[in-house]
Amino acid sequence: MKIESHSHDHGHSHGRDGHDHGSGSHHAHHHHEVTDFNRVFFIGIALNSLIVLLQGAAGIWGHSMALLADAGHNLSDVLGLGLAWTAHVLGQRAPTPRFTYGLRATSILAALFNAVLLLVVTGALIFAAIQRLIQPEPVGGSVMMTVAAIGIAVNGLTAMMLASRRKEDLNIRGAFLHMVADAAISAGVVAAGLVILLTHWLWLDPLVSLAINAIIIVGTWELLRESFKMSLGAVPSNVRLQEVKTYLKSLPKVVAFHDLHIWAMSTSETALTAHLVMPDGHPGDEFLIAVCADLRQTYSIAHATLQVETDANNNCALAPDEAV
Repeated sequence: MKIESHSHDHGHSHGRDGHDHGSGSHHAHHHHEVTDFNRVFFIGIALNSLIVLLQGAAGIWGHSMALLADAGHNLSDVLGLGLAWTAHVLGQRAPTPRFTYGLRATSILAALFNAVLLLVVTGALIFAAIQRLIQPEPVGGSVMMTVAAIGIAVNGLTAMMLASRRKEDLNIRGAFLHMVADAAISAGVVAAGLVILLTHWLWLDPLVSLAINAIIIVGTWELLRESFKMSLGAVPSNVRLQEVKTYLKSLPKVVAFHDLHIWAMSTSETALTAHLVMPDGHPGDEFLIAVCADLRQTYSIAHATLQVETDANNNCALAPDEAV
């Protein structure tokens, strides 16, 4: 029995034509991207920290539960952005003898903690809003509108800066959702402030707070579910497992495959391992490099490791579906 294992190169690959596609431009772009997002996170954290102080002070002075809810949510945004930034930086660390994949998985933990933090803060704000609904207090409508309008601008700007990578990185998406949710909250506070000025409906302030928090919970649930699944090694939602299986079956001279595993190395990187049964003999490095390139380009699986088995009757211990 002849068994050989090959892993896909990182950033340096060859296509089916065997020509080198190079790695220099890829790495240069990646470095620029990291620098850009360091600046984005720094600006977002600085602006939102100022908003927290402004909304907190204005909420206490104006007796606005909605403003305090907005300030509390912005505080969770500051913490969430800080956590996302830390994970983003740690994800660039080189592998070590202890952490052979580097610290890429911290982005998954950050996304999970971000979702949990948002739900906890929202729960506390709901409790406070219910108390205010039972015992309404005078609210400064003009103060609410002014401060909340500033919040819309700040959160909207931060969300725009994060938007470019929200679909490919769950960690970035979590931070982006925080910003969009806060912009929506601030818009609701502006509307509530205007109505309160016109009607003096004091109960509207906590009611708006409850409605906004409910919207946040609905929007955060998907982030919580996806990050929790990723932390348990589930197949990422953007990868169609059946399509990958069909592709592997269609490979020339592959009669079977087993021990297929697909999991998230980080919120933006996916790994795959599989045993390919090829009785006609080992296909050579070019074949494996081309397969890995296809997996990366078509299925967004950047880190593939393929083991070739040339004896279909070798009784591989990992062949049964239930074996891990």
